[in-house]
Order: sequence, then C-alpha cells, then structure tokens
Amino acid sequence: MKNIETLTQEAISLLKALIETPSFSSEEDQTALLIENWFHQNEIPFNRENNNVWAFNKHFDKAKPTLLLNSHHDTVKPNQAYTNDPFKAIVKDGKLFGLGSNDAGGCLVSLLATFVHFYAHENLPYNIVIVASAEEESSGKNGLNSVLQHLPVLDCAIVGEPTLMQLAIAEKGLLVLDVKVKGTASHAAHQNDDNSIYNAIPVMQWFKTFEFDKISEQLGPVKMTVTQISAGKQHNVVPSECDLVIDIRVNDCYSNPEILAIVKKHVAAQITPRSMHLNASSIPATHGLVQAGIALGRTTYGSPTLSDQSVLSCQSLKLGPGETLRSHSANEFIYLHEIEEGIQLYIKILTDFFKQ
Repeated sequence: MKNIETLTQEAISLLKALIETPSFSSEEDQTALLIENWFHQNEIPFNRENNNVWAFNKHFDKAKPTLLLNSHHDTVKPNQAYTNDPFKAIVKDGKLFGLGSNDAGGCLVSLLATFVHFYAHENLPYNIVIVASAEEESSGKNGLNSVLQHLPVLDCAIVGEPTLMQLAIAEKGLLVLDVKVKGTASHAAHQNDDNSIYNAIPVMQWFKTFEFDKISEQLGPVKMTVTQISAGKQHNVVPSECDLVIDIRVNDCYSNPEILAIVKKHVAAQITPRSMHLNASSIPATHGLVQAGIALGRTTYGSPTLSDQSVLSCQSLKLGPGETLRSHSANEFIYLHEIEEGIQLYIKILTDFFKQ
C-alpha cells in the first residue's frame, strides 16, 4: 500500500494535469480520461457514464452501509480579470495556481488519494464509493444526480468543496422562480390602470420583505432576492407582461415544494420553478463523521453556497481543502500544504469514524 506522502505527491501531479486540461461543465471528457488513468495506475476497477467516473472499494459488501466520497472535475469559465494563464499549473510561494485548483480540484484529488488509501482495506464497517462528478457548476442533468441510480443506497456522504477543512454541516438549497406578472397592453398615451410593470411593484416588495417563520440554527433564514426584471419593447406601449426572476436560498427547515407553496399562496402571478431538486442538506452535529472532525479540532458551520449535496437524500458533510472565497476568482489558487493537510485529515476522520 502506498504511503500518504506518495499519495499526496501523486494527487498534486494529477491536479496539475487537471488544471491544464479544460473541463467546462458538459465538456469534461478529457479530465474524465485523466481520472480513468488514475484508477488504471492504481489498479482499481471503475465505471464511467457520460463524464462521471466512479469506483467501489475492493471488499464491497452489500450487507454493509455505504459511504459516498464525491467532488467534481468541471469548472466555470475563467474570470476575465485573470493575469495568469488559467490553463497553466503554476507553483509559486507555496501556491498552485490555475482554473479549478481550488474549486474543486484540490478536494477531488485529496478524496481520490483518500479512496486509494482505504481501497484494499478488509473488514471496513462501511463500503466506500467515490464519484468524480461532472456538471456540478451548471447543476446539469448529467452530473452526480444521474449516477445515483447506479449506486447502492447511500447512508452518508462527504462532499469535497473548499471549506478550509472545517465542517459544513448544513447547506442552503436553491429554488429559482420565473414569475410572470400580467397586465393589459395599451398605448402609453391612454390611461391604463392595469400596467404589468406597476402590478409587479407589490410583487417585488413582497419578495423583499416577507420573512419565513422557520430559522435554521446553522443556516439562518430563507433568503429571497429579485435578480432579473424584463418588460416592454418600446417606449409608447404598455406591456401586458412583466417577467421577474427570483433567487431563493432555502434553509434546512423547508423543502423546495414547501417554499413554492408558500410563495404561490401570497403572490398573485404566474409562478414557474426552473427546478425542484436542488434541496437544502444537513447532517446532525452528533453524527460520527462530524464528531470525528470535532475531535480533531475542526469547527462546524452552515454554508450558503450550493454543491452536489443538493441532489443527495442521505445525510452529508461538506468538507475540503481550499477556501470558498477563492472559487471563481481571477488567478484562482490552492496552497500545496492545504492539499497535504486535506488528505491527512480526510484519512484521520474516516479512520476514527470507522472505529466508532
């Protein structure tokens, strides 16, 4: 079995290769090949569908519960403020620069190294499955959600996202609504008391001021924001419709259908959700994974950002090297020592969890 130092260096080498291989959402075929090659080199059988690659531990036992390790290998397009080449892995001052280095390449390679460490262990109390998923950044239909049908029932999961290796035990979900406010079209010169734009004002005011009753201990209140408005095509015509887009960050006290029902009850408009599956997620602070992290000095918090946790129905912990504030930024980077620490902590947390 490879020692942790060797696994760490191989993980960093893989990350460099991933950085230098473009992998925008839905275009991850070449990074999927790199991940396949990682499994080949470690003599681990794997599966692939579209650009998702996954594998099971050597001594998988259907009678045991299953733990998922997951992170993604797709990226957003580079920020226009980049001064470095986003597709060149540059090491400087202990930092590894490049697109996807922090979000979420560092997490992915650290979890891959962790999986290799445990792969051949006999008598583990849990099965381990790792999924290197695609289309996370776009919440696409061919991402982790499409792989779940091929996996056994999942009992718990670690989702690799940059958290400075602190324990994100809850994550807000996302509900995006298209809201169409109706009115009556007319010439602007004539009196019209049914102007769709004016009708939209109290609707926007409701989204601005309404407060949901349930406040999450970890995530706080549900947050609703009007992010887009569109109406009218010329200056002298009162439009019959005013279209709004509403971004709702849902806490773990509500399901997306519950939020939608409340909105429809209060808002007199045509409301269409873009999707319903990006739910809030959480894991109890008493869960063994969380307790193993706390025992190592890790702190817990609630995360406002969305990840592949949103498509999981099992209890899940978001945890990984890197810092979320660097994600999608110009000249994105991760510290090399964060990857080293991440692999060591992942292994230690799972080792202690398996002993419980």
